[in-house]
Amino acid sequence: MKFFQVHETSDVLRLIEDTYKPLERTEEVSLYEAFDRVLAEDVVASEDVPGFDRSTVDGYAVRAQDTYGASESMPAFLDVSGVIEMGKEGGAIAPAKAKYIPTGGMMPSGADSVVMVEHAEEVGSLLNVHKQVAPGENVIKKGEDIQAGSRVLQRGHRLQPQDLGVLAAAGVSRVKVFAKPVVGILSTGDEIVPPETKQLRPGEVRDVNTITIGAALQSMGADVLYGGIVKDDLQEYLRRARELFEKVDLLVMSGGSSVGTRDFSVQVMEALGEPGILVHGISLKPGKPTILAKAGHKPVVGLPGHPVSALIVFDLVVRRIVNRLYDRTPHPFDPRIRARLSRNLPSAVGRSDYVRVRLEKRDGEMWAIPVFGKSGLISVISESDGVIEIPARKEGLLQGEWVNVNCFVTERGIVSEEEDLSGRHSAQRGTEETPDCC
Repeated sequence: MKFFQVHETSDVLRLIEDTYKPLERTEEVSLYEAFDRVLAEDVVASEDVPGFDRSTVDGYAVRAQDTYGASESMPAFLDVSGVIEMGKEGGAIAPAKAKYIPTGGMMPSGADSVVMVEHAEEVGSLLNVHKQVAPGENVIKKGEDIQAGSRVLQRGHRLQPQDLGVLAAAGVSRVKVFAKPVVGILSTGDEIVPPETKQLRPGEVRDVNTITIGAALQSMGADVLYGGIVKDDLQEYLRRARELFEKVDLLVMSGGSSVGTRDFSVQVMEALGEPGILVHGISLKPGKPTILAKAGHKPVVGLPGHPVSALIVFDLVVRRIVNRLYDRTPHPFDPRIRARLSRNLPSAVGRSDYVRVRLEKRDGEMWAIPVFGKSGLISVISESDGVIEIPARKEGLLQGEWVNVNCFVTERGIVSEEEDLSGRHSAQRGTEETPDCC
């Protein structure tokens, strides 16, 4: 295979869906342990929710027809025949009778609606009803929320607090979930040293990608194995990669993805197993030298060394691979933030450009302000809220044009429009130049 043949971004994304398969490992966990896990099978309700007709308000259970025509000037008169207690059966009521019922109480047989306490007045054993109700008013019917035999949640759904509440209500106490994918990260390069290194020698840089990519993976619920840093020695690189590869479901290599004479990632990925390299080069900026491979059934990814490029490729490529391992259901809505572009942005046709932006509110509208700077500059990561894409077919974007901002956020949150976005970016911006590819 001839390496470094640039692939279109759309082709790479299709390849990810077609090539990488979900993990087969699953486990059963209790609801107390299920937050943020991904369902490995559909959950089907075994009972109705609620299991009985219940009141949605504090009031009086009645037959609706006994209240017809009731008004402030001409109330309906009913006999109060009892009080329904929470957690107890509602009993029954006869025509022209009423029972006091609290919110959530079980409706008595014979009653089909509830008059709110605000619209009734109890005088001794007589109830004056000042507003008529319709059948079913202020009542949730048995099975109206969830019906026995219906699908509550589907395979691939990531469980959030509200989902766990629904499952608890349906009597589901344990669920089958995908085992957390284990992702290994291995950084490469003679110049890379651990973040805790206090004194750098000439030419050395601290390992940024292991920290940022590891945190991004953890935000997706993955377990991360940190393989450390390996120098530019092919045999040592291969040995360390094989050791880590055997322990993980996905191997991510940071650095060593370009075509320099001492970049060994391609050789190492080929040596890990068939079919080997699938993609070496993606038509995007930054992030062009990205590598995708497959060894046996496991995906392997080679990220660019520059931190900005690595994070952009993570969001575009690695995030999708992790979602495939989970077989996660895509969001039914577009999570990106719509904003107006603050200036013209040129681009070369035939290549997808990803430009870092910060968000700012102006006169009630959200604006995307490009944050320029070379991809090797670390500070532009924290100065940006996200990226926008200039599609390969376009020569650029125009000032004032609406764009979709892919926000740099964890899986559990989004940028709040109530937050003072402009106030978080008071530091000096990057230099006014187009971000380069790497």
